Amino acid sequence: MKEIESARKALREQFEGLEDKKAILRATELKALFDGIREVAPEKRGAYGKAVNELKLEVQGWVEEAMEIDEEVLPLDITAPTDVNAPLPTFIDGNSGTQHPLTTEIDTLCDIFQRMGFVIEESREIDDDYHMFSSLNFPEDHPARDDYDTFMTDEGLVAPAHTSTMQNRVMQKYRDNLQKGEPIAVVVPDRVFRNEDLDATHEHTFYQYEGIYVGRKVTVGNLIATLSAFMNEYFGQELETKLQPFYFPFTEPSFEFAIERPEILRKDDSEEQKWLELLGCGMIHPNVLKAAGIDSTEFTGFAWGGGVERLVMMKNGIEDVRHFESANLKFLRQFK
Repeated sequence: MKEIESARKALREQFEGLEDKKAILRATELKALFDGIREVAPEKRGAYGKAVNELKLEVQGWVEEAMEIDEEVLPLDITAPTDVNAPLPTFIDGNSGTQHPLTTEIDTLCDIFQRMGFVIEESREIDDDYHMFSSLNFPEDHPARDDYDTFMTDEGLVAPAHTSTMQNRVMQKYRDNLQKGEPIAVVVPDRVFRNEDLDATHEHTFYQYEGIYVGRKVTVGNLIATLSAFMNEYFGQELETKLQPFYFPFTEPSFEFAIERPEILRKDDSEEQKWLELLGCGMIHPNVLKAAGIDSTEFTGFAWGGGVERLVMMKNGIEDVRHFESANLKFLRQFK
């Protein structure tokens, strides 16, 4: 803890002298503390990791305070005549644009999966009943088909509630690969919509990343190995994983996939704090393969779906999912 306090003082001194205050978030002292977590004795690791994370949040607070803008700023009238040679008004920062944290995270996810051999496809923001439900083996009376759960138009179109709406399309698009001895390996990251009551952990608009892999003799072991490899790369450490039974119409068997909670996210060493459930997954149901024109007696596959916001929230200590859609500049400027 003396090391953490010493780093805090050094960081504060650096911060005071920085013109670009956000640069403090990339300071070597902060990175060294996180890298050092794995070197701490197991019985002290939880408390040490928590203290390091608290310091990171404190440093982020310094940046937020420094970046606070004057709430009295006048709005910009885009209809007013302007001189292209005149300087920008003082309240406009021409260099303040940044990439949204979700876009950054999706780029990170895609990079990892592309290096694992997956291709990336986009989803849709409006779809039909067949691709949303029928092609995915949803029964006619499934509650997800009701408009109290899913956004629907008067014409019967659907705002996709999951990126699984692309499973049938991508399997048909790439099924010729199977005859060439190549697998279907696709990841679909995109926006989805659900009729939710908004709170700190629920939003009506959010992002998922869907994965599909189909080939000969594909097993649950391949599913575990693929997701484990991704999680280890994403979190930068070797993590234990486990599956527990679940139910989805489009997979059989179906599972919830959990990882050993990374040290930085663990409050204590209790069994309750050890595991972190991250996503749903399973072996693609034979009916789903059949709907895509794939012979389920010759080919098998697995699929998974997880939330992007949850990963960003865990990684950055964000307490409220509503920040992502708020357009709050104070929140967004943390991620420059």
